[in-house]
Amino acid sequence: MRMRRLGPSGLYVSELALGAMTFGMRDWGCDEETATALVHRYLDAGGNFIDTADAYGSSEEIVGQAIRGRRSQVVLGTKFGLPVGRGPHDRGTGRRHIVAACESSLRRLGTDHIDLYWVHVDDTATPLEETIAALDDLVRAGKVLYTGASNLRSYRLMKALSISERTGAARFIALQGQYNLIVRTLEREHFPLMADEGLGFVAWSPLAAGMLTGKIKPDADIADTRLGQREIAFDALVKNEHGFRVAAAVQKAASEIGCTPAQLALAWQRDRPVDSVIIGARTLAQLDDNLASLDVVVPPEIAANLERETRLPDEYPGTFIDIFQDWLRRGERRV
Repeated sequence: MRMRRLGPSGLYVSELALGAMTFGMRDWGCDEETATALVHRYLDAGGNFIDTADAYGSSEEIVGQAIRGRRSQVVLGTKFGLPVGRGPHDRGTGRRHIVAACESSLRRLGTDHIDLYWVHVDDTATPLEETIAALDDLVRAGKVLYTGASNLRSYRLMKALSISERTGAARFIALQGQYNLIVRTLEREHFPLMADEGLGFVAWSPLAAGMLTGKIKPDADIADTRLGQREIAFDALVKNEHGFRVAAAVQKAASEIGCTPAQLALAWQRDRPVDSVIIGARTLAQLDDNLASLDVVVPPEIAANLERETRLPDEYPGTFIDIFQDWLRRGERRV
């Protein structure tokens, strides 16, 4: 498995990251024994990047136990910001919660430092200056090595980077966001921003909550799947007419190549500006299928067909600006 430098940092992560959201998750996740086997299989396959969060139930404790004795092999990332209790300071990106959340994650993970600490989701009620300053304190204390952002609008991400630049605080090294053949909207604003600012990118939900595996049908019972358990977050984005059309195109292309739809969806990411792709498995069979994507080569004609089937629709002002930029590059004079 290839290693890639994450953004402007000295941190190297494997091209496939192991997502731990399923670990210990009731109803649709896996038990601790299976989760531990998944971690060991992943590390033995050459992976080094494990992603979890304090809001994922018992996931942090399970990860901490699974990597005991192998901590030095792991780039350990966790997240904060989603509710972990009923109190007003049990959520968000305020200083009080950040400090408490970090200490709790360190204890559950059984480690003295977090390699990559992510803001899980934007908290518009808290000034970004407060969030950046609190994270900088954790970096200076050695409890966190690097920080990153997840699920931020592009203008908020740019504002956070500007605050770090102005104050000399630790700067986000990467963005973590949903990116797959169904949901490509980050290409409009976030990808150019990351390229300009030198940020790394880590993709979550590369299989669109299972939509790109080909197993989810319009009228199927999905109660025990991630999609079924996360309808608010996923239904409007992937379980729709466009999503099923893209899923059908991926299934057709995968059959032509001779791989599974999931393997093709993951292999497609390697030709995008993505440093690491988070895979989330509930069984060893699923993990092995995902790891096999590393051997899949997407022929140019298949890639071109997928591009036509999944490209973003025209929008303003992006398409308007792109047209004029194209004219400028060609030296044309039009009105």
